[in-house]
Amino acid sequence: MSALLIALSCLLLPFGALAAWAAYGLADTGQYVTTMAPLAEDPDVRDAVADTVGDGIMREVDVGLPMRGTVAPFVREAVRSFTQTRAFRLAWDAGNRATHDAVLRALEDGREETVTVDLAPVTAQVRDQLTQDHVPFAARIPVQHTAVAVLPAPELDRLRKGFHVLEVAGFWLPVAAVVFAVGGIALAVHRRRAVMATALGTAVGGALLGLALAVGRRLTLADLPSDVSHPAAGAVYDALTSTLRTVSWLLLGVGLTVAALAWIAGLVRRSGRDETQEPNSDTPNSPSLRADSQSPDQNMPVT
Repeated sequence: MSALLIALSCLLLPFGALAAWAAYGLADTGQYVTTMAPLAEDPDVRDAVADTVGDGIMREVDVGLPMRGTVAPFVREAVRSFTQTRAFRLAWDAGNRATHDAVLRALEDGREETVTVDLAPVTAQVRDQLTQDHVPFAARIPVQHTAVAVLPAPELDRLRKGFHVLEVAGFWLPVAAVVFAVGGIALAVHRRRAVMATALGTAVGGALLGLALAVGRRLTLADLPSDVSHPAAGAVYDALTSTLRTVSWLLLGVGLTVAALAWIAGLVRRSGRDETQEPNSDTPNSPSLRADSQSPDQNMPVT
């Protein structure tokens, strides 16, 4: 029973960490925006935004085909310069917050409709910031309500069910892992060995979690379309999973440390036990001295 509980604890621990990260880390809008904020200064993300926005502008601009090859580089360079400003960072945070709020509301309610984001507040923040920076004609930028689809309606039901499962698993799996570990150690005949086994299992779980993150990154990038920037997508994946990577290293380090301490404690205890049980030949009460103190005449029969 002890071995079974310890094995279950070590098995549930990485899954519990993954579920808790998805249910409480990704579901918190403030935490999500804070996690994504540094990406506004990532060169790969900036290049991807500049290319995407530049292509969108060129599709809307009425320019003849001979002029597109000349105008397009200037448009992309202008957008790339904008990505280095404070206004872009504000727009990046506002866009991420609006998108996350829209998706979270769609997952929590029961409406079956496409999730859209209104970019008017983002445009308004950008216009205000450019106006404060005294950019010419910035105050004339129109603020239009543009609904951008971020999540199609057919995928809502499946994502909603998965989200509710993660909410339950994110709380109960870590609790069950701790309860099983405590119960397995309490029922063990050799508790030090049980502690060592639990610690080694925790370290293995942390290593497997880190390996799963690396494999998931490779598979995620491999499934992306060819027109999506792989370096930018990799930067986003690394930012979102940074907490999980920290947890995997923490499980690995704590598990190995506790296992090493338990092993050293066993060596110390075994050496102390050997010292107390070793016979001392110099004491007068030892059996060898008592045998030697008897003279040969005492052992001979009396005639």
